[in-house]
Amino acid sequence: MWLVSIFIATLFLAYVKGANDNFKGVATLFGSRIASYQTAILWASFTTFAGALTSTIFANELVKTFSGQGIVKDAIANSPNFHIAVAIATGLTVLIATILGLPISTSHSLTGAILGGALVAVGLKANFAVLLSYFVLPLFVSPIIAIVLGAGIYSLIEYIKPKFSFPVNQRFIKIAHYISAGMICFTKGFNDTPKLVSLVMVIEYFSRQGSMITIAMAMALGGLISSQKVAETMSMKITPMNHIQGLSANIITSSLVIAASYFGLPISTTHVTVSSIFGVGLITKKNDKIVFLKIFMAWILTLPIATIIGGIIYRLLQK
Repeated sequence: MWLVSIFIATLFLAYVKGANDNFKGVATLFGSRIASYQTAILWASFTTFAGALTSTIFANELVKTFSGQGIVKDAIANSPNFHIAVAIATGLTVLIATILGLPISTSHSLTGAILGGALVAVGLKANFAVLLSYFVLPLFVSPIIAIVLGAGIYSLIEYIKPKFSFPVNQRFIKIAHYISAGMICFTKGFNDTPKLVSLVMVIEYFSRQGSMITIAMAMALGGLISSQKVAETMSMKITPMNHIQGLSANIITSSLVIAASYFGLPISTTHVTVSSIFGVGLITKKNDKIVFLKIFMAWILTLPIATIIGGIIYRLLQK
């Protein structure tokens, strides 16, 4: 019974992750009116799924036994009840944010859920030091870097444009915009799918490739069906943008996502995506600081909310 429970809980997490995450890479396509919502989410779903499928071939080494990120010992982290509690608590935290239209980090939700279970299991013996690298650094480093670079790149482009006598090729901008958005989604699918699969690796009957494809399908379905509110926040409410502004934000996001994947930088893709859009809005002076503040508060509250939910669910499962 617990085998089925773990798998269902992980699929639930994959679905809500897709609902909250998938549109982030294409938010500027929709926001700058290069693509309709339907076209943008289809492009996001296709490229995310492509990244997930690619990970089944080239990222098997990323699928490791779930370790609880070092917060709790493996003997506890790899128990069925702990897996179920972490998957459900993470999924519920992301679901709440999605219903509210707030883009948050699934990784931070996962960290909070693990911490909640660890506090119930071992109390203050949980390893709090890892929170520095998994939560604190990404929370503050990602927005600062992305806002500064987003504002800087857009300012540079605006400075360079008048120097050219020929008009900007709109077709080139559109193609480059689609490519940059696709790169973000592809990279997220490639990196995130193995992380979710690690939750079900305790089930010996499931192959890695089969599990990764199933989870990728759940993520794609979540994005296609339930991403409207997050899409509206990301594309419309942070700041209005034109083609150049949207492309500037995407250049920063895609560059930082790829750099983070390669060098292991402590940044959050969610935080980078939102903050680069906000950074562009700083230059145009049309950004909505209240909306960004609400999103940032959601980022801060992600850990404690997931911790509380994770602790409650793990305690209930123990009983």
